[in-house]
Amino acid sequence: MTLDRVIVASSNAGKIKEIREIFSGTEVISMKDLGFDEDIPETGRTFKENAYIKASTVCKKYGMPTLADDSGLCVNSLDGAPGIYSARFSGEGPAENRKLLLKRMKDLTDRKAYFECSVCLCLPDGKTYYGVGRTYGRILYEEIGTNGFGYDSLFWSQDLNKSFGLAADEEKNSVSHRARALQDLADTLQRL
Repeated sequence: MTLDRVIVASSNAGKIKEIREIFSGTEVISMKDLGFDEDIPETGRTFKENAYIKASTVCKKYGMPTLADDSGLCVNSLDGAPGIYSARFSGEGPAENRKLLLKRMKDLTDRKAYFECSVCLCLPDGKTYYGVGRTYGRILYEEIGTNGFGYDSLFWSQDLNKSFGLAADEEKNSVSHRARALQDLADTLQRL
C-alpha cells in the first residue's frame, strides 16, 4: 500500500522530519499545518493505545490517513517505569525527570533499559496499522553528553556504544526506537 498524503498527529519538527525521510514518496502534513492545536488526552495504558488515540482523533476530524506515535523509556528494574509516563515522570519537566530516575535507581545494579515506540496509522475507512520499535541499552549513573532531549544523556546505547547524549542526530536516528517503529510500519504497508 502506498499513501499519497498522511497527517502526522504531532507538532514535533524532529518527528515530522524523520517521518518524511522514511515515507519519502508521501506528502507528510503536520497537524499544526492544518491549524489543529487541541490537546489530545493520552488516556491509554500502553504506547500502542496512546498512539491510536492520537491518530484516530485527528483522522476522524480531517478524514485523511493519520499517523501518530507514543514512546518512552522502560527500565527493567523499575518494572518498566517510567514507561508511558516518561514525559511526565516527575511532573516537573525533563531535568527533574532525569533526577528522579537517578534517585530511584541509586542502589540498583540492574541498569538495563530500552526506549520503545509504537506508531499507529489510522485510515478513514477504519483500518488501522501499527509498527513497534525498540532500542536497547542501560541507564548511566550520571548524565553524559548534552545532545538530544529527555533521558538521552542517561541512556547508554548498545548499538552506538555511547550515550545518546553524545550521539549526533544522524547517529541516534539510525538506531532510534521511532525509526525502527516507522520502518516496521513501512514494511507492513509494503506487504499489503
